[in-house]
Amino acid sequence: MPFGVDEAGKGPALGSMFAAAVHLADSSALPDGIRDSKRLSPERREELAATLREDDRIAVGVSEITPARIDDPGTDMNSLAVAAHAEAIEAAADDLERDGATDDTLSGLCDACDTDADRFARRVTDACSLEALEIDARHGADDESPLVGAASIVAKVERDSHVAALADEYGPIGSGYPGDATTREFLETYVDEHGDLPPFARESWSTCEALLAEAEQTGLEQF
Repeated sequence: MPFGVDEAGKGPALGSMFAAAVHLADSSALPDGIRDSKRLSPERREELAATLREDDRIAVGVSEITPARIDDPGTDMNSLAVAAHAEAIEAAADDLERDGATDDTLSGLCDACDTDADRFARRVTDACSLEALEIDARHGADDESPLVGAASIVAKVERDSHVAALADEYGPIGSGYPGDATTREFLETYVDEHGDLPPFARESWSTCEALLAEAEQTGLEQF
């Protein structure tokens, strides 16, 4: 499997989702310590992501799915996960073309974002603009495949960098997940002060909808 693909940030109420594709003909050349990003410290993830990007043998592609795309009523998260994987693969293929290292057929493994892994693989294949492409998908691939593990690291570092940039501008926002107390406090305070959600909120998420509805009801009662 010359490339692996994974995503980060599918479930948060704040910020973008990211997917990454990592291509390397010989996965044994990956740096030591590659595993599912959730099993690594933030510092170690950043070190490994930098090493992956600096290695000329490795092609990396990243896709960002913004809150605006997530909130589009014409789509859903399964379809957006498909799009994210496809766009990351295409970006990695572009990186390969710049290096003159493309093969006739690209093949790889995705961490399945669907209950039906085979269906997810078919949908990603259909969503890619690449003509010669063979994709497999499995649940738990980020644990089983070093290349998918590498992709999970890159995607997670991209997501963390995105959240850190938002925090620099807006103050502590937590991880962005609804269960994070810091995230909930930020959202509640922001909505209370501005009467609206922050521009990087996923407005269609139930957490955000409930907070906004509560603020609107409070405003009506005060009126």
